[in-house]
Amino acid sequence: MSLSFLRAALLGLTLAAGAAEAHDFKAGPITINHPFARATTSSMSNGAAYMVLTNTGAAADRLLSAAAPVAERVELHMNVKKDTVVEMHHIGALDLQPGQKAELSPAGTFHLMLMGLKQPLKLGSSFPLTLTFEKAGAVTVTVTVERAGSTGPAAGQHH
Repeated sequence: MSLSFLRAALLGLTLAAGAAEAHDFKAGPITINHPFARATTSSMSNGAAYMVLTNTGAAADRLLSAAAPVAERVELHMNVKKDTVVEMHHIGALDLQPGQKAELSPAGTFHLMLMGLKQPLKLGSSFPLTLTFEKAGAVTVTVTVERAGSTGPAAGQHH
């Protein structure tokens, strides 16, 4: 193996590690960790985005809305279990108290529903998602599309 090949490989690994570390975003005191979506097929008209929101500030804030160019609209949903059935309900906002963490996860209570996908979400691609908070304002994050069964960083894919 040539030295230049090894250098190129090392550079590639370094850049990939940097990209993984850059998967955290900030809007004032709100941190947005590991935004991701699951890959979809062409027959799927909706998808979902997930992340962890943490309010590191001293005042409460609220996630008011989200928007992404890959979908006609983005809605904040809450899963509610009724007997043995889990139902999704659209909610207007997500409160974040000081020091509170809100996990938007595939098996969790909250997620962002990508309604009316304009194209399938392809594995390995990414798209911008703008989150609007009541106090912290708007921040655009990069959502990475992971495999269809992905559960995010808890499954050991990142960090």
